Amino acid sequence: MQGSLEFKTEIELLSRVHHKNVVSLLGFCFERHEQMLIYEFVPNGTLYETLSGKSGIKVDWTRRLKVALGAARGLAYLHELANPPIIHRDIKSANILLDQHLIAKVADFGLSKSIDDSEKGHVTTQVKGTMGYMDPEYYMTQQLTEKSDVYSFGVLLLELITAKKPIERGKYIVKEVRMVMDKAKDLYSLHHILDPAILDTSLKGLEKFVDLAMSCVEESGVDRPKMGEVVKALENVMHIAGMNPNVETPTSLASYEEASKGSPFHPFSDESLANSSTFPASN
Repeated sequence: MQGSLEFKTEIELLSRVHHKNVVSLLGFCFERHEQMLIYEFVPNGTLYETLSGKSGIKVDWTRRLKVALGAARGLAYLHELANPPIIHRDIKSANILLDQHLIAKVADFGLSKSIDDSEKGHVTTQVKGTMGYMDPEYYMTQQLTEKSDVYSFGVLLLELITAKKPIERGKYIVKEVRMVMDKAKDLYSLHHILDPAILDTSLKGLEKFVDLAMSCVEESGVDRPKMGEVVKALENVMHIAGMNPNVETPTSLASYEEASKGSPFHPFSDESLANSSTFPASN
């Protein structure tokens, strides 16, 4: 159940966006104060559940790179190809879903905003989002821009390599990384805050990954990259890691097959969809 405004916002936005890295809205129900949104089935839960160990799915360094790139491509689509552009406003690991191949999909558009040409790239709005991921510039000025999403995405990148919540035991992951990183040392001397689950694997490209994350969380939005630039930087990191950023290989998920067993079946049968409002397939 959502508030009426968030409910209507999600319907309006998701009914006109179509990208493999953005969750698809199949239909909705709004009757007698019942509010229901029907999405495509995404069986492997959220990125947060995976990083926290709740899902039982293990993700190595290469898979984390693929997740990062997929989420970045979804967000870049919203910023640069959606018409009008969409600012998500609540990018976090709990809003990145993982499908059966662990392909990332950006989800939860209840707080999102469209930016018209007349608004010159920003909108003045009540501050909303999730503490720890929220752009401090937006928090102080109430000026929401695409760079606000970029900041949140930078925090997400740090979460991917540390498996830590943005704010944990009084420590803020952005400040913690800034304090301990030493570019003159191997892995920027971040060994003790990296997720132990990836320390025993090759971490080729990690330094470039950290550089990108820290550029995304610059204090001033003008100093942060655009999401299209983030996508290109992540593709470069994947090349350094010996990966092809344009190839998704379902067979690479064999190591996760056991962990993925027991995923629920699709809850939306043809019969259950019969009484729902549905959207036509995109051309």
